[in-house]
Amino acid sequence: MTAVARDPDQASDGTLIRAGRRLLRHRLGRIGLAISFIVCFAAAFAPWVAPFDPAGIDYDAILSSPNPKYWLGTDEIGRDILSRVIAGARVSIQIVILAIVLAFVAGTLIGLTSGYFGGVVDDVVMRIMDGLLAFPILVLALAIVAVLGPDLLNAMIAIAIVNVPGFARLVRAQVLSIRELDFVQAARALGANDWRIMLRHVFPSVLGNVIVYASLRASTALITESSLSFLGLGAQPPVPSWGGMLSTGMQYWDAWWMSVFPGAAIFLTALGLNFLGDGTRDALDSRLQD
Repeated sequence: MTAVARDPDQASDGTLIRAGRRLLRHRLGRIGLAISFIVCFAAAFAPWVAPFDPAGIDYDAILSSPNPKYWLGTDEIGRDILSRVIAGARVSIQIVILAIVLAFVAGTLIGLTSGYFGGVVDDVVMRIMDGLLAFPILVLALAIVAVLGPDLLNAMIAIAIVNVPGFARLVRAQVLSIRELDFVQAARALGANDWRIMLRHVFPSVLGNVIVYASLRASTALITESSLSFLGLGAQPPVPSWGGMLSTGMQYWDAWWMSVFPGAAIFLTALGLNFLGDGTRDALDSRLQD
């Protein structure tokens, strides 16, 4: 009986479909997916979802507690907290996505190059990564923003840089074993150059684990962005950000709503991203069967 060859693209599509089904069956994964969807929806459609202008001032409602008009109250100059929390979602989600994507690309390229070529290249690159990992994430991010200047773009760059070593070490560890496998040796014997082998044969083999790692690092990136904004090194006023709102709210102890609701937004979003990361990890685990 003649064996029928399977189309690699069809096999890949089947794997993704099965992973999607497992994610939807994963209890925590479903919760994380729902929270992440709500936050991303609010961020994408903030100008239409927010009931008021986030920068609009109501001088007759300064420091108003939650009420039928302002559901989450107002701040020290009469701006609607709910509208600013929704607008702050756009800032935070943009920074998290851009920072993780940048760290993903840079870290993957570094890890592929270091692990594949080995030798002096590997030693030099990994010592640089070890040096970056020696610093606590927030301390290193603070140092980078202090050098570049307090700005939303600089905060994004800092968050990306502090996450690069994790991606690089993860990819390198997998490439060290994959580069010796038969399919890589066969591609080399057929005359494929090193970059073609890395991008066409090695990279697809490590992509699943890198995606899982990226989903797990998203919550850390969110906390880092909020911390930088809390310290005045992220989004600058009047741009609303959860960390900045939390910092302002800490100055008004009687107006508890000014700090509770931005803090709750940070907590719930980070929790949702963690749940989604856990669900993605389990959904992509090849040992799990339908």
